[in-house]
Amino acid sequence: MTSEPLFPGDRDTGSGPAAPAEVVARQRAELDRLRDQAATSAILERAKGALMAVTGCAPDAAHQELLQRAKDGNRTLIEQCWLTLGTLPPPRERPAHPAPAAVTEGRSGPAHNGDLTELLAALGRALVHVGSPHELAGCLLERLAPEVDADAVLLYERLPEDGLALVGHAGVEPVLAAQWRHVPPVTGLPALEALRSGRPCWLEHPAEDRTRYLLIGPPPERWLTRAWLPVPEGDTARVALGVLRRRDAPFPPRERELLRAVARLCAGRLRAFDSPCTATAGDISQTVQAVFDALPGPAVLLTPLRAASGEVTDYRITAATPEAADVFGPPGRDLVGRHLLRSYPSVAGAPLRRGCLRALETGEPYESEPFAYRDAAGSATGTATYTVRAAPLGEGLVVTWLRYDPVDRQEQRLADVQRLGNLGWANWNLLTGEISWAAQTYTVLGRRPDEPPVPLERLPGLALPEDTRPLARAIDELVSHGRPVDVPFRTETAVGARHLRMVAEAVTAPDGVPVEVHGFVQDLTAQRSAELALVESERAMLLQRGILQAERALAARLQHALLPLPSKPVRLAGLRVEVAYLPAQAGIHVGGDWFSAIELPDFNALFVVGDVAGHGIDAVATMAQLRFTAKGMVSTGSSLTGALARLNQLLLHSRDGQTTATMVLARYDTDRHLLTWAQAGHLPPVLVRRGEVRFLDRPGGILLGATAAPVYESRELRLEPGDRLLLYTDGLVERPGEGLDAGFARLAEAVRAHGRGESGSLDALLAAMLPDERRDDVCVLDIRMPLEEVHDAVDNPRVTDG
Repeated sequence: MTSEPLFPGDRDTGSGPAAPAEVVARQRAELDRLRDQAATSAILERAKGALMAVTGCAPDAAHQELLQRAKDGNRTLIEQCWLTLGTLPPPRERPAHPAPAAVTEGRSGPAHNGDLTELLAALGRALVHVGSPHELAGCLLERLAPEVDADAVLLYERLPEDGLALVGHAGVEPVLAAQWRHVPPVTGLPALEALRSGRPCWLEHPAEDRTRYLLIGPPPERWLTRAWLPVPEGDTARVALGVLRRRDAPFPPRERELLRAVARLCAGRLRAFDSPCTATAGDISQTVQAVFDALPGPAVLLTPLRAASGEVTDYRITAATPEAADVFGPPGRDLVGRHLLRSYPSVAGAPLRRGCLRALETGEPYESEPFAYRDAAGSATGTATYTVRAAPLGEGLVVTWLRYDPVDRQEQRLADVQRLGNLGWANWNLLTGEISWAAQTYTVLGRRPDEPPVPLERLPGLALPEDTRPLARAIDELVSHGRPVDVPFRTETAVGARHLRMVAEAVTAPDGVPVEVHGFVQDLTAQRSAELALVESERAMLLQRGILQAERALAARLQHALLPLPSKPVRLAGLRVEVAYLPAQAGIHVGGDWFSAIELPDFNALFVVGDVAGHGIDAVATMAQLRFTAKGMVSTGSSLTGALARLNQLLLHSRDGQTTATMVLARYDTDRHLLTWAQAGHLPPVLVRRGEVRFLDRPGGILLGATAAPVYESRELRLEPGDRLLLYTDGLVERPGEGLDAGFARLAEAVRAHGRGESGSLDALLAAMLPDERRDDVCVLDIRMPLEEVHDAVDNPRVTDG
């Protein structure tokens, strides 16, 4: 059975929000478990029924008979059921007639189940004679090739450190199997994901699978579709069954059901390889030794010998493989019965002895560091390097070791370096014409392994047309004058263009003539793609920055042209008016703050301060539109509230209908010294009178462009000699992370310190209020009524906003 482990907290799904992906994963795992349980139960009931029909026994007796047969044959119950069904005579042919749709359709029709029953029964009989994981893989490939178009079968065992070890394979070259024999616990490995999740992993989309998973084999296009199924062992799985196919087609329901059943059927065989059967002591030795005789590589089974205190004093060799003679001298079976520490004290040194004891105590496998051992083979002796692995098996230890031949070790290291660096070496003999390429060279150049290597002079023919001449010139210099080459070029492969690099040098004869060329080709496609993407990103950033800077310059020029600032305070309708406009210092945009201070045709004065939302040219254009429209409407007799209502309609019907603005308008009556003002979502003006600072109560009015039916109100303020009124935009009081109340309090304090009386300086007020770096524009209109009115038409212009 396969099931997904239930973690603490999963039982109460209402105790907290669960990610949808986790819920779906748990439901799929439970569905797989129920499907496997139903399949196993169905097979068991059919086997019981067949046994009852043959022997005439009761159901309970048939169940016990199946259990006893499985125990006697060292088989699992599911294997015994398949064997029992396989011994039945074939069913009689039924007359052909249309079957009901409920019977003929779906995965559980009679013909479908009968087909699978015969296949699995035959496979169960064949697995009885399998003696090793390699034989198991070969048997599976032989049986599955005609059924699911299988081209290769792999069996991976999960290691305690969560890596994978290849324990059996068929249809795979020895070199490839050696390269992928041990796989670290990396992400994106389908076999490991199947073991972790307890669910099959179906890889049926080659292009997508290459980007999502780490695929086994050079190149991945060799096997277009793959299936990885966990081999169940109770509620867990430690072995993954891989079925690899060249066929580019999904696995239909029948093939999926067959592969799931095959995975369940393999569980018993794999356990039989690991566990001794429950027979007599003599049978145990014979059976285990028979298994070890079929195992490849050097290995022994050690039984610990303990003193009366329980301490391990030595180990007896219970079984040994034929290749165990690599270290211990005598061949295979001759080692059985010997005591390890007594016969070979130098092999079982202190680190190895402690490691074996730790493996027995903790149940965790032990792997030694490489150590030197003086090896004897016949009359020749020599020192070789070994590593030893001891894994607990019942009460004993299975000890395996690996002998590192210097040449083999160097070749393996070279192969690993080429694979990790995505490069391959090549050698050209210029005298004999002999060419040697590494396997990785074919992969880098996008050529099939069965194709002959390319002569050096024909290598430029693999490059793209624009890269052919530089590569040919470099190779000519190498062959003619022995000059080393390091040249990039591109080549076209089945997966697209690749960026390659060739590095080579010549071996010369005593007279200086090159006789041999060796070097490597390296695939730099990923690195080059990253470099090109970075260059493109930088170019786009520079282009965008230039556009933004040009927009800022244009907006600033428009702003200065539309909003000229007076160089000094001016007299307007008997009032002293001073203006300050400070653009933002942070960012590259120009804001939409603006002001107006003009004398109307009736010799009264109009004061306006506004702020358009946004920055840049659009904000400046909207500012100019509002500024000139407001002056025109008020100059022609419109009321302040009527002007705000019409300006609101103007924004609502602008280009995008999304622009908003705030504004305060004030009309000053010279004869009555009366200031009438209205506002649209703007901050309240500040009044300084006889040393007291207060913010005026705002009349009703929402910001412009927010609604189609706004209501605007107005208020009146009679100015007295010595009064000071400040109209300003939000850049004066707003700061990041600070509320408006704190800004108002800071403004009131600054006015008290620097803005009371006729001598109050606007520059000093702004210096006290503004930080070193401003994020927004600031516009301030400072209006003062002198203690004595001055009427000088020459010194006091009537218009201050240009």
